[in-house]
Amino acid sequence: MGYNVAIDGPAGAGKSTIAKKIAKKMNFIYVDTGAMYRAMALYLLKNNVDCKDSAAISEKCKEADITIKYENGEQIVYLNGENVNGYIRTEEVGNMASASSPNPDVRKKLVELQKKLAATSDVVMDGRDIGTCVLPDADVKVYLTASSAVRAKRRYDELIAKGEECDLEVIEKDIIERDYRDMNRENSPLKQADDAVLVDSSYMTIDEVVDAIIALIKK
Repeated sequence: MGYNVAIDGPAGAGKSTIAKKIAKKMNFIYVDTGAMYRAMALYLLKNNVDCKDSAAISEKCKEADITIKYENGEQIVYLNGENVNGYIRTEEVGNMASASSPNPDVRKKLVELQKKLAATSDVVMDGRDIGTCVLPDADVKVYLTASSAVRAKRRYDELIAKGEECDLEVIEKDIIERDYRDMNRENSPLKQADDAVLVDSSYMTIDEVVDAIIALIKK
């Protein structure tokens, strides 16, 4: 039986960064759900499925087997037994992933694969509905958040560092709108699980957040 850590929270709270660091320190598998959706998209492309044909996507996605393993400290995504790390980061795969990921059958299949992975391995998974839908029996559940102002400032700093022009007020407005959409969507809305520990990272460093969550795991 695997030991499972679920980290949920709004966009820009630092979930992936934190989850990856915890996985490294605890020697757990970081379940990169985005990479799994990309592997599914690659499978659909390999089978010449049209991104607009939702019936074909629903049918074909059932045949894909996707899992993640760690080998020599590197995360390897396997699609039907083949290492597809070198193929899933292309523009074409990204476009197919964004067309196919809203399909409820794709989501259902990937949740099933994620649960299978979590049943046999020690995992850290982050998202919007991990503690509520994907891993409702996780050993540790965290709801990681930060104020919209703090999340906007982090995003702003990232973009400025890349040399992009941006407006802090517009970024914060976008974040508030995205929170609203995520919390009010019909399927698996973003919400704090009843048994999740709230961690507000507004005034914490990344390492402080990592240490706080590892303390919960060790407890």
